[in-house]
Amino acid sequence: MHHHPIVSLFFTLSLAVAVLGAWTALDLFNRMRAHLGSARLRWLAVAALTLGASIWSMHFIAMLGFDPGAPVSYDVGLTLASFLLATAGTAVAFLTAARRSAGFVRLAAAGLAMGSAIAAMHYVGMSAMRTAAVLDYRPGLVALSVLIAVGASIAALFAAREDRTLRWRALAAGALGTAIVAMHHTGMAALVLTPAEAAPGAAGASPLMLAVAVTAGSVAVLFLALGASVFDQRTNVLSAVDAGGVGFWEAQLPLRPPVVSARARQIMGIAPDARLTASEIGDRLSDQDRAAHRAALARAMAGEEDYDQEWFIPGVGRWIHLRGRLIRSRSGRPLRMSGVITDITDRRQAFAALADSERQQRVLINELNHRVKNSLATVQSIARQTARRAPDLASFIPLFEARLLALSNTQNLLTAGRWESVRLRDLLHQELAPFAEEQVRLSGPDVRLDSRQTLSLGLAFHELATNAAKYGALSTPNGCVRVDWSVADRHLRLDWVETGGPLVAAPARRGFGSQLIEAAINRDLDGSAALAYPPEGFTFSLRLPLTDTSESDA
Repeated sequence: MHHHPIVSLFFTLSLAVAVLGAWTALDLFNRMRAHLGSARLRWLAVAALTLGASIWSMHFIAMLGFDPGAPVSYDVGLTLASFLLATAGTAVAFLTAARRSAGFVRLAAAGLAMGSAIAAMHYVGMSAMRTAAVLDYRPGLVALSVLIAVGASIAALFAAREDRTLRWRALAAGALGTAIVAMHHTGMAALVLTPAEAAPGAAGASPLMLAVAVTAGSVAVLFLALGASVFDQRTNVLSAVDAGGVGFWEAQLPLRPPVVSARARQIMGIAPDARLTASEIGDRLSDQDRAAHRAALARAMAGEEDYDQEWFIPGVGRWIHLRGRLIRSRSGRPLRMSGVITDITDRRQAFAALADSERQQRVLINELNHRVKNSLATVQSIARQTARRAPDLASFIPLFEARLLALSNTQNLLTAGRWESVRLRDLLHQELAPFAEEQVRLSGPDVRLDSRQTLSLGLAFHELATNAAKYGALSTPNGCVRVDWSVADRHLRLDWVETGGPLVAAPARRGFGSQLIEAAINRDLDGSAALAYPPEGFTFSLRLPLTDTSESDA
């Protein structure tokens, strides 16, 4: 029996294949855990195939360094069976360990299944060997090789279940790959070869050809699996970005036509099948924004700062938030720009509406301040004039309250009209409503007064109605107040005529009412008012220019 040591080249190659396979398989295992349904089963199959192929390849690559002292070939059926054992055992283990509810017992059982499958792959692969020798094994070393495989599998599954750093995952993959190689060589140490008198029967596959084919196939599978994992990860990220309503773009440097996601095309108004140019995004900006965009892009490509700008796209009528970052190689060489595009039209419109609202508010506050000041000035004037002519406090209080109530009622009419306008008829009706219908006659077109006119005329009509109720036509059952008005050349003409009341005489002195009426109309409203006291009844004539906000239908 001749038992030569493993050639260092084959040993290194087998170890590299085992570690790479373990890394890829653990990464794919996490890929599988991130999916549901049929996608989960597909990633399970890929992960099991990857680890099974890497273990199987490691075994036959390492066997190239083994010299039994006679020509070697392999039984194809048993060789394929060893591959299936490794793949099936890994699939069962991964499926068992992937459940989030899996505890220590389940993970240990999964590790036992995977370790046993790895060991079974080794010994079935050894039984597929055809050479002029009889194979036997030392039981103790066989048991040790199985323990190594099971222990490494359990540790690897526990490591894969945890959310660890990249360094931790590299250590876990290195430990699993090294343990698989150690299991193989422990199993080889357990081998006892007894030379046979005759070579085995039919020749199988050439070990060199088998090793080359296995290595090439396994490496291809590993790189395809890694590529699939990276692509799946990128796809998941882009899908998550797209689901959030955010578009993705990326461009190689020197600046080339960008790769733009479907959502980004929608935001930018780019047709799904349109071919893009290197300056596609900038070309869609307005002329005044294009220069600023290019300057910001140049700073980003120079590594001075990230690209972070907001632009209006005239072609689609949208505002976008465009972000981008320079990606460098390990040596620091600029490779590409990548970033996101967000539709911020709603946000911009909300900000504009808020700004308008703060302005529809500043105007209201200013107007409110103005009106409050005017109202306070009016109250102050009413209080002063009423107190000046009241003989005592008992007389002052009802007069003052009545005038304040009139002012309040007028403001109620303005509030109902949103402080924009009040109908003249409504203002007169409010002051004359307490009297019998046959004592009041109102005649005239629909005339609307602005807030300033309403406040002044409201107080004037209150004084007129109060005076008529105390001393004039409304103080007797047969008296009548007739109010007629008309509009000509944007001027209001109104006549208040009292009949059927007591004989009238001009007052010895001007009262508060007459002063208020003349001051409010002549001074505040730039109109003219005339009060007359013929014996048959009091009369009041008003001439008032209507403002642009006043409306009338003659």
